[in-house]
Amino acid sequence: MARSSLVTCIRWNSRLTGTTGLVCLLLSLVATGAAATGQPDSVLRVCADPDNLPLSNQRGEGYENKIAEALASDLGRRVEYTFFPQRMGFVRNTLRQRDEATQQFKCDVIIGVPKGYELTATTRPYMRSTYALLFPDLAKQGSVQTADDLLKLPPEKLKALRFGVFSRSPGSDWLLRHGLIEQAVAYAPQSGDVHENPANIIERDLGDGKIDVAILWGPMAAYLVQRHTASSQQAEWRAVPFLPDPQIRFDYEIAMGVRFGEKQWQGVLDNWIDTHQARIDEILASYRVPLLDASGKVK
Repeated sequence: MARSSLVTCIRWNSRLTGTTGLVCLLLSLVATGAAATGQPDSVLRVCADPDNLPLSNQRGEGYENKIAEALASDLGRRVEYTFFPQRMGFVRNTLRQRDEATQQFKCDVIIGVPKGYELTATTRPYMRSTYALLFPDLAKQGSVQTADDLLKLPPEKLKALRFGVFSRSPGSDWLLRHGLIEQAVAYAPQSGDVHENPANIIERDLGDGKIDVAILWGPMAAYLVQRHTASSQQAEWRAVPFLPDPQIRFDYEIAMGVRFGEKQWQGVLDNWIDTHQARIDEILASYRVPLLDASGKVK
């Protein structure tokens, strides 16, 4: 935000009250937020994974890309990315790393991190989503509307299912609790191939018939459902979200991540999320992301 815009806002704010006055305050915070991060106020520098749909990719096709674009537009900036695979070392090589030539941090915000993430400060959450069961054939599993419905299948049918699940995930805990862990096809949380991601792995193995059901993060399950809509050539895939469980945590609140100590910049993002939640929800809905309300019900 240019300095002249900030001065104009202050001058008008002395004569206005109510909602318009609050907008002026937000514009002032945007200007101070740019100073707090040390970034030019014409650029929003975003840390992102280059190949992790539906979250983000280098072509800007993920919902985190779209949220970043909306944020940048409202702040009067353009988006620049620092890409790095979102795995061990991601924060160290993006949010915390400085450019050797300018000594500026390479990027200033991670669009999606769990609320309370230990490696960054976090904004207010902008979404609450959950893990889901993913079926590659709607006709075969049409009676399954909830995870409990799956457990009510005839024993011979239930015991024949192969479950694709990522190790150390809520899905593993759920299979263990219900005596199904021996039917699990387990995947490592991180592949050795930086071009692999969970959605790709599950899509390939479900499509090839190596597994019958997958348990994975709900936004990824929804993305695969979008990719496999009903047609004459393929069966329709379907995702069944897990509801909150008192013993196994399936649902997580997602926020933005910033460096510790950058309170002004964090405040800018908090204010933007608060005043643009409806727009964020529209973006997430366009990707069919399963969203939970305050009571834990799927919206």
